[in-house]
Amino acid sequence: MQFLEDLLINNGLSENLSWWLNFIFTSLILLTIAWLLRLITRRILIFLFNKFAKTTKFTFDDALVKHKFPKNLSRYIPYLFLSSAASLWSNNSEIVLSWLSAIIDLYAVLISVYLIRSFLRAAREELQKKDQFKDKPIDSYIQVVLIFIWSLAILVSFSIVSGKELIYFFTGIGALSAVLLLVFRDTILGFVASIQIAANDLVRIGDWITMESYGADGDVVEINLSTIKVKNFDNTITTVPTYKLLSSSIKNWRGMSESDGRRIKRAIYLSASSIKFLNHEELTSIKKVERFKSFVESKIKEVDDHNKSQKSDTTIPLNGRNLTNIGLFRAYIETYLFTHSEINQNLTVMCRQLSPTPYGIPLEIYAFTIDKVWKNHERISADIFDHVLSSASYFQLRLFEYEQNAKKPS
Repeated sequence: MQFLEDLLINNGLSENLSWWLNFIFTSLILLTIAWLLRLITRRILIFLFNKFAKTTKFTFDDALVKHKFPKNLSRYIPYLFLSSAASLWSNNSEIVLSWLSAIIDLYAVLISVYLIRSFLRAAREELQKKDQFKDKPIDSYIQVVLIFIWSLAILVSFSIVSGKELIYFFTGIGALSAVLLLVFRDTILGFVASIQIAANDLVRIGDWITMESYGADGDVVEINLSTIKVKNFDNTITTVPTYKLLSSSIKNWRGMSESDGRRIKRAIYLSASSIKFLNHEELTSIKKVERFKSFVESKIKEVDDHNKSQKSDTTIPLNGRNLTNIGLFRAYIETYLFTHSEINQNLTVMCRQLSPTPYGIPLEIYAFTIDKVWKNHERISADIFDHVLSSASYFQLRLFEYEQNAKKPS
């Protein structure tokens, strides 16, 4: 290289111009060699990793190849070559040597960060395949590590450029702590929230959650350091700040999914004016219902025995005991639910009468379907209420319907 500079000077060029032409020529040669070394090394490493991945049953090596770990590892060879050739490259200039060394070291810091990032991404993919980690916020922890790595890389870069010890910059962080807390406020809150969410098992990936304040109602598809992504049932995506899960109201439907049934809690409203005592002829008609026959007969016998023992005057329904259409209808609904094949009989099954309302007398069905899939659950619920609504007329009951233009009684 010195020969080229001497040759240029002997041909009448100035020393300064000759030095720069020599430096440019040297740079082109060294950078070309470094590029060729990287190209050859990358192909060799990718070939070796792929061959090793095919001979093993592990999938982690496949993930390393997928996330460019061999490619980033191959960048160390050009770094080692350029680092060793720095003195030749500087062309006997101490100032140029110091700058070249700093640039080469900065390159080493950068490729180290990329190498670590590739490894962490491969580790994340591998952990998410395991059942014990599928519902854990792995992304949050990976992001925290990456933030720490990038922060350390920036400090090391400042140390290389300035020529000062790394400890000098760590002491300056204390003075900037207030600013750092302000800048990374959401990140710190998200990290703390991620730990609490994982420790208390509040939300997992795949959980169905509802957050009315954010319009989120769907499945959790991702939990990372800053946000939680919820895929709503209309296929829209809602992002919620991670730390908001600890300070906002949230409904997690996981308990329903893991239970033995999905709840039906719905009422029908009956017109109060249609409620009455039933006479013998009306009871005889109801006894024809096969699933309800034995119950009605036992209740009639129980009422008759009671009235006879009390010598009640049954010509007036208010004397003694009498059966009402709403009471029998409520019992019939429970009997129907107890014989329904898609209702879980091991959980609570009942039909209860609620307090009267301006919209009628509510009869509420409280039961659990065996099938917890939303679509199937709604089908079963609809079938049950189709039957119940159609059955009301057989008990001389009318369903309440609000008529907005109805005339007020005089």
